[in-house]
Amino acid sequence: MDTALDPLANAKPGQLLARGVCRHLRAHDFVTLEEFTPERGKRLDVMALGPKGELWVIECKSSRVDFTSDAKWEGYLEWGDRYFWAVDENFPTELLPDDTGLIIADGYDAEILRFGPETKLAGARRKAVTQKFARHAALRLHLLRDPEQVL
Repeated sequence: MDTALDPLANAKPGQLLARGVCRHLRAHDFVTLEEFTPERGKRLDVMALGPKGELWVIECKSSRVDFTSDAKWEGYLEWGDRYFWAVDENFPTELLPDDTGLIIADGYDAEILRFGPETKLAGARRKAVTQKFARHAALRLHLLRDPEQVL
């Protein structure tokens, strides 16, 4: 296949994991945003919004070094009802905290192996995050339709 036509040709490992996670969650009626910023200084690899309004945060880790160099992940727990790690099948999963969710993924699909505990967001936080999710998604769609628009 011509690499210019292959959407995975230039993707970084974490982006491949995110793609597989998003595809898998879509099959379960979730919608997702990659690289979602709930507030300044925080960038979630994947934020998922479920059919009942549930919010899941998924952090994609492509290697041991990628995981061990991340000191910010615990600050992401407060943005979703559930927190998951997404890694590939060769990742040393014993490094990951047992009280978090685990997803094994590749560029095409994923499988949820473990659910971490559910910690429901407070109503005001849920409303704010859901509204920001909707606005972020709408802005991305707008930029796809009108890439010359300066926002």
